[in-house]
Amino acid sequence: MAERGQLPPAAKRLCCRPGYGSACRPGQRAGGAGPGSGALCAGPSSAAAAAALGLLPLGKTQSPESLLDIAARKVAEKWPFQRVEERFERIPEPVQRRIVYWSFPRSEREICMYSSFNTGADDPAAAAGGVATAPGGAADPAADENRLPFRRGIALLDGGCVDNVLQVGAPDPTAGASIDDENCWHLDEEQVQEQVKLFLSQGGYHGSGKQLNLLFAKVREMLKMRDSNGARMLTLITEQFMADPRLSLWRQQGTAMTDKYRQLWDELGALWMCIVLNPHCKLEQKSSWLKQLKKWNSVDVCPWEDGNHGNELPNLTNALPQGANANQDSSNRPHRTVFTRAIEACDLHWQDSHLQHIISSDLYTNYCYHDDTENLLFDSQGWPLWHEHVPTACARVDALRSHGYPREALRLAIAIVNTLRRQQQKQLEMFRAQKKELLHRGVTSITNLEGWVGHPLDPIGTLFSSLMEACRVDDESFHGFSDFTDHVGQCKSLEYHHLPAHKLFEEGESYLTLAVEVALMGLGQQRIMPDGLYAQEKVCRNEEQLISKLQEIELDDTLVKIFRKQAVFLLEAGPYSGLGEVIHRESVPMHTFAKYLFTSLLPHDAELAYKTALRAMRLLVLESTAPSGDMSRPHHIASVVPNRYPRWFTLSHIESQQCELASTMLTAAKGDVRKLETVLESIQKNIHSSSHIFKLAQDAFKIATLLDSLPDITLLKVSLELGLQVMRMTLSTLNWRRREMVRWLVTCATEVGVYALDSIMQNWFTLFTPTEATSIVATTVMSNSTIVRLHLDCHQQEKLASSARTLALQCAMKDPQNCALSALTLCEKDHIAFETAYQIVLDAATTGMSYSQLFTIARYMEHRGYPMRAYKLATLAMTHLNLSYNQDTHPAINDVLWACALSHSLGKNELAAIIPLVVKSVKCATVLSDILRRCTLTTPGMVGLHGRRNSGKLMSLDKAPLRQLLDATIGAYINTTHSRLTHISPRHYSEFIEFLSKARETFLMAHDGHIQFTQFIDNLKQIYKGKKKLMMLVRERFG
Repeated sequence: MAERGQLPPAAKRLCCRPGYGSACRPGQRAGGAGPGSGALCAGPSSAAAAAALGLLPLGKTQSPESLLDIAARKVAEKWPFQRVEERFERIPEPVQRRIVYWSFPRSEREICMYSSFNTGADDPAAAAGGVATAPGGAADPAADENRLPFRRGIALLDGGCVDNVLQVGAPDPTAGASIDDENCWHLDEEQVQEQVKLFLSQGGYHGSGKQLNLLFAKVREMLKMRDSNGARMLTLITEQFMADPRLSLWRQQGTAMTDKYRQLWDELGALWMCIVLNPHCKLEQKSSWLKQLKKWNSVDVCPWEDGNHGNELPNLTNALPQGANANQDSSNRPHRTVFTRAIEACDLHWQDSHLQHIISSDLYTNYCYHDDTENLLFDSQGWPLWHEHVPTACARVDALRSHGYPREALRLAIAIVNTLRRQQQKQLEMFRAQKKELLHRGVTSITNLEGWVGHPLDPIGTLFSSLMEACRVDDESFHGFSDFTDHVGQCKSLEYHHLPAHKLFEEGESYLTLAVEVALMGLGQQRIMPDGLYAQEKVCRNEEQLISKLQEIELDDTLVKIFRKQAVFLLEAGPYSGLGEVIHRESVPMHTFAKYLFTSLLPHDAELAYKTALRAMRLLVLESTAPSGDMSRPHHIASVVPNRYPRWFTLSHIESQQCELASTMLTAAKGDVRKLETVLESIQKNIHSSSHIFKLAQDAFKIATLLDSLPDITLLKVSLELGLQVMRMTLSTLNWRRREMVRWLVTCATEVGVYALDSIMQNWFTLFTPTEATSIVATTVMSNSTIVRLHLDCHQQEKLASSARTLALQCAMKDPQNCALSALTLCEKDHIAFETAYQIVLDAATTGMSYSQLFTIARYMEHRGYPMRAYKLATLAMTHLNLSYNQDTHPAINDVLWACALSHSLGKNELAAIIPLVVKSVKCATVLSDILRRCTLTTPGMVGLHGRRNSGKLMSLDKAPLRQLLDATIGAYINTTHSRLTHISPRHYSEFIEFLSKARETFLMAHDGHIQFTQFIDNLKQIYKGKKKLMMLVRERFG
């Protein structure tokens, strides 16, 4: 490399370069002086001479370059040094050094783009005659910008350290292309492929999706600089995507790819659309791309455009005459892949003279307007229109932006928006002419086969972004747009401004108003719900993204006018609007969009806001009588009559958005009785999910009972009405939150007032099950806390109690098994009601009630001081009971013992009456012996029936009723013994011996019990003599 001291003296330099001294490198000033010092390399005389010649302003200087530098720079611009070396055998070393020096690129923007992909890997790009960077792109470009290799290189270059600059570079800084080649930089193809392959293999982990998106962004950056390496790099990326082994695996398993991975494929398809629509690409390039795209498209695992399902829509991308397959039969049409649109776009061209005039001039107008055709080239203002399939036209805008033609893209975007606005007006006039007929028939048509929001080409997003970019005052890409930015209006946010001076704007319009208007037009378009989970999720996601961008814009009076205008159109435009009076059953719901419209319009035009939101509350896909497609295809309206009922995969999300819209309206309507009633009616009519209605009821309740204000009684009533609807909806269906809902409703009714509680109790059968009505509703209403909360007087308390008792008796009649006890409890303080409830229990005891329910009520009666009624119910319970010999742990044993104890306490007659029932129902020997022992220990109750005193003597085992119980117990032991010996194992022998010991105790209670037990043992020895060990144990214990 040449040293600075070896350069020729300044006097011998024949050519000049502004701002460089004799010993300075490009961008360096003499003596290290700052830019404002004026101390440059040339002297004052040369500066004055240059100023006198008119070449430089006074005070500026210019330094001549050496002929060697000029020649070396020209060579470096034309050829890579590698070719210079190959062509010329002997080149002086100083010349070589200067050529290498000038091979280093001077465009900081290009160096930045190619030097680092910000992926943390080696850089796969290198300069044509200069350098590429070493490994190590920063993860955060903003934080580590100065550490990037190209920054270090520029710093060294500015300092004149040429040798060090080249050392920072790639191993071969002299490879690259000549000036007539397609690209000016060398692309390390192998390294690009390896990076993409690595990121794909990570399967979404370690931020690989983010890294792939950065690679896509790099492709767009290359396209913007019109560098053909962009297409080459995208080809390499696509090849790796197509080689991803997961594609065939997912296809074999029938599983869907992940959402993030699916979005990467979408971006891949969109980038190819941009590349093939390059307005200045050569025919051979387009042919080559088409061949490659068709090759990928034909691969079996190539992802479909709409995710998992084939698209049944006709080919609409080719809106120009070249499209030959528009009417192809859908049954024979192959599935549309992510490359299909790019393949179709290869048929499009830019030679249309009208299109060329639109994108090339701001002054292209024609004021000779004749409204006699749909496809006019100009509107009534003389502004150009562009009639093309909207997504295709917007793809042209995206292509122009992507290839570095922002002004041309903006001009076309404005023409498209003007065309859409004219079409919108024509559609409104068309519908008004047919309105009466269509509304009378109650049917409508889908007017758009493809919705613009959620479309693979994102037409509305493209128009919106193009127009919003022009609103950014600091956008470098619009510096040449001087006639667009003469007048800057009031600032709407930190970034966006009204720029109204364009020739094609009406008074008061700006890029900002156009952007907002086209977004509202797209969001409000009536469109059919697409097939497939991914396509439906994409509709929701794109809608939310667009609304999120709109929310960043602060509304002023001009924008509010746009909102009003579009809201009115959407309400009146019939089948062209998702908010038309009659919409298609499978039309994409407008809930999310309407919520945004409502909140935006509410401070400015409340009536219009409510009208829009209420119209959007519909969810016709859940309606059994929703309108279907219009079969007649009225003039000017293209109708789709779907032959399938799609599965709405996103229905739960849609219903939640519907609920959010309703909640927003309820909150805003607080204090307005008329609006609250209207919103309530809409909710009751349109929301079909009990869970969402319950949520709305809870929301309304919270808003109505805020701590910092008095309760809003109207909103409370709305909350109660919604709660009542939930009760009716879930009465006959299973819902795991039902108990919570019932408790909440009682709380809400309590807040509304005593009349609400009385009302729900009187109409309980339409709202609650008998069990809920007695155990939750009536019990809560009758609690002390409710009485205190309502501040009830005695008369009000009695009236409420009367309603509760009536409810309890009705429930007991309808469901005595589950409600009888609650009814008795609720009727305790009213003798007549209590007797009625008791009689209901007795009537149901023989057929409809189980022994456990009767025992529970019997114990309750004893607790309340009604022993004879308890005894009566216990005897009824015994008739339903059956305890077998081996059920010695049965849960009813305690009830049987309690019933016998109750009978024993009442007297001999009661005991005598229950023992036959016990003998009949209980076959378990241990339970019978326990009852027998208890009956013999004490005398029956001192006060018997009718107050007659008993003798006080113990009951005899030789007489009834205990003799009957004793015989039954002995018989139970004998039967149980034989049953146990049938399947006994040695480990149970000792337990069995203990069982026989208990049996002997019972036998001995009889006067001849010893003889009976001896005979019993002898029979066992004879019958089971084969069980020698067991019989030996029996002999040892019992002889």
